[in-house]
Formats: sequence, structure tokens, C-alpha cells
Amino acid sequence: MVRVGLIGRGIQLSRTPFMHETEGRRQGLDYSYCLIDLDEPEHAATNAAQALASVENQGFAGVNVTFPFKQSIMEHVHDVSEAAQAVGAVNTIVFRKGRRIGHNTDVTGFDAGFRRCMKGRRLETVLLLGAGGAGGAVAHALLEYGVGTLLILDTLPDQATALTERLRSRFGGKARVQTVEQLEDIAGSLDGIVNATPVGMAKSPGCPFPKHFLSGRIWVADVIYFPLETELLAAARKAGCLTMSGAEMAIFQAAHAFELFTGLQADSIAMRASFDAYDDVAGS
Repeated sequence: MVRVGLIGRGIQLSRTPFMHETEGRRQGLDYSYCLIDLDEPEHAATNAAQALASVENQGFAGVNVTFPFKQSIMEHVHDVSEAAQAVGAVNTIVFRKGRRIGHNTDVTGFDAGFRRCMKGRRLETVLLLGAGGAGGAVAHALLEYGVGTLLILDTLPDQATALTERLRSRFGGKARVQTVEQLEDIAGSLDGIVNATPVGMAKSPGCPFPKHFLSGRIWVADVIYFPLETELLAAARKAGCLTMSGAEMAIFQAAHAFELFTGLQADSIAMRASFDAYDDVAGS
């Protein structure tokens, strides 16, 4: 039996368990994926480190980690993959021979989704909203893909500065990565926007970017997928923008995580079908 799970807060709407378990059955595995939602009453006295130790002791093959623990959980793993080290965040932990190995499948997940949806789009100047764990992964994927200048905005300026400095050391100097504080000065020069903040989630409703700055000349991507239609994406579509929902990153990162947990190649097309079928199954 393969047992895995997801540690996070406010994750009851996650489609990840359904995607994983459906793919596991498709490949003939006895596969179980559970939610460890630290917002739920039964986990009220549990922190992320304790939850991690608990599932390891229960014989889990590994866990995914999501908001708000992708950065802090790094203190509790033994080994970190090169990608996760570069990003400064872990979203997948594999238990092997008494060791916890941290990976980041958000980078490959966002990259695969972005290539699928945004191929050929202008990438001269892109704004990244959010410099946390998801933001770091998205930033690496965008710069590796070929974004000319990445502008980073976060409500915590120190967090934005720290990510900017890490990115500059890996991808180049000030011309390539910059922090911004005032949208008024840069809104007209943007080719694209990516939201990697929690604003727009079911538990954090709202729009992280002023709607009056949206226009059909820019593309807009969101990493949130519950809800799938965020306020930002709805406003962007109304303004005529090409959009990419958080489904893309969710599907491809899940496929990569499945491979890390099982050693088997996942079928991302089948996992997309599971993602799309979730509402019908959940509502039945």
C-alpha cells in the first residue's frame, strides 16, 4: 500500500487527493492520499513539524506541503533537491530509509502549464505577485523560460527583497530581477502578470491586482485553483486578457509528485481528466 498526503491550511477543496488516488488505481496500486488540514479542529494543536513526524511514523511514502508551510518545512528535512534549494521552498517530501528528502515540483509544474498555455506570448516584462514559497517556484520557472525582466511585488518588502537577491545570484543582476512597490509606475509596461499570493483563495477572497490596470494586451496567470475561477482571472477575462488558471500548475506538479512517491511515470493527460471530473464526482 502507498500512503501519502498533503499538509497545509484551508485545503478541504483540494483536488490533489482525487488526482493521485485515481492515477494510483489506474496503475494498479493500492494508493491512499489524505488531507492533513491544520485548520481543522482535530489538528488544532498540531504544527507542521509534528504533522510531518506523525505521517512518517505511520509509514507514509511521503507528503505534499502547501500554504503556508513550503518555506518553514525546509528546517525539518534531511536532504533538499537542487531545485528546492534554489527556490528556497519544498512542496514534496519523500521518506526514504529514515531520511526526509525535500523536492519542489511547483517549478516543473508551473513550467509545463505555462508552456502549454502561454507559448509565443511576450515575456519582456512580467510582474510576479507574491514572494513566498509558490512565488519562488514561479519566479524560477519564468526566468528559466526566458522572461526578460521579472518584477516582484509582495506585501512583505523584506520577503520580496530576499527572493530578488537569490534570483539575481542565479539568473543575473538588477536588469533581470527587480522589486517594485508602486504599480502605477509599471502597469503600462507589463506583458504579463502571475499571482502567487493566497489572495483569491476561498479562505482569502479578493483581487491582488487593481482591475483598472488590466487590459487585453497582457496575459494573466494564477496559481490558485480553489476556486478555479478567481476574482483576478474573472476580471482579466472581462478585460480581454489571455488567462491561465491554477489548474495547470496543480496538475503537472501532482504528476511529478506522484512519480517521486511511487517511482512510476504518471500520465498527466489522465490526471487532467481526473482534475476536470472532480466536481462531478464530489457532487454525486
